[in-house]
Amino acid sequence: MKSKYRNIFLIFGIVAIVVMLCTFDMEYDELLANLRRAGIWLPAVIGLWVIIYLFNTLSWYIIIRDGKKGTPIPFWKVYKLTVSGFALNYATPVGLMGGEPYRIMELTPYVGASKATSSVILYVMMHIFSHFCFWLFSIFLYLALRPVDFAMGMVLSVVGFFCLLAIYFFMKGYRNGMAVRTLKLLQHIPFIKGWAKRFSENKRETLERVDSQIAELHQQRKSTFYASLSLEFMARVLGCLEVYFILNILTTDVSFPACILIMAFTSLFANLFFFSPMQLGAREGGFALAVGGLAIPGAFGVYTGLITRVRELIWIVIGVLLMKVGNGTPANK
Repeated sequence: MKSKYRNIFLIFGIVAIVVMLCTFDMEYDELLANLRRAGIWLPAVIGLWVIIYLFNTLSWYIIIRDGKKGTPIPFWKVYKLTVSGFALNYATPVGLMGGEPYRIMELTPYVGASKATSSVILYVMMHIFSHFCFWLFSIFLYLALRPVDFAMGMVLSVVGFFCLLAIYFFMKGYRNGMAVRTLKLLQHIPFIKGWAKRFSENKRETLERVDSQIAELHQQRKSTFYASLSLEFMARVLGCLEVYFILNILTTDVSFPACILIMAFTSLFANLFFFSPMQLGAREGGFALAVGGLAIPGAFGVYTGLITRVRELIWIVIGVLLMKVGNGTPANK
């Protein structure tokens, strides 16, 4: 990627960090007191994401390798792009608006534009797909662990139906590709429909090649497909340890399966407010509602949301700083 484009992404990330710091809904003295209360659990929560991002990176790396023994891009570079890409996405309203173009532009010198685009699209699909698999798994976990009244049964039925519907459409997209269809969809959205139409016309051949690569992964390399999906799913389950660590600051009367349910409900609630940068407010509200539904004090949920927000902010800073580290390409090595 050219240095000027990388600097644009860097400036955007820095501005987002400043905005988030200025809009923290808590006095800084109170924030510091809550962080001191966390003690060693705060470094544990931050360190946990080193491992979670490792799983995310492995999932994407498998797609990039495409069944081959080697790859022109080193694993540490993919890890760096994973962290920086997520940092940009966390800071972007609507999500997936900064990290994906950045990853494609950084990966292109190593594998070419069409391969970079298809691998990023595939990974994004896999990342979102694992959300629905995680929510569906959590429904069965709830049924196994908790009593279900009529109202909760209706909620679980509706959520389960939409998860199954989403899984169906994702599998259909994997079989037929999604690049061309996505651009057709964007042509109906105000403000970007003109750009989407021009891009679709000018890059028709490239988009069709991307779709063929997407379909090929699912049809001919199912082991790669399911290995990547399994790693993403495991990353989501591992992420529930964050909630377990934080709640153990406040109480010892919490189980890991309960933390999975809390995380599932919270992520579902927060994704309903996808238009908010870092899902400000939605994440904390989701935690409060989730723990309340499991007979845990709502204040615990607010505290969990606060520590999670601080962790996200720290990793956004790390991701933005990594954008200026190790930017050599095959052409100048």
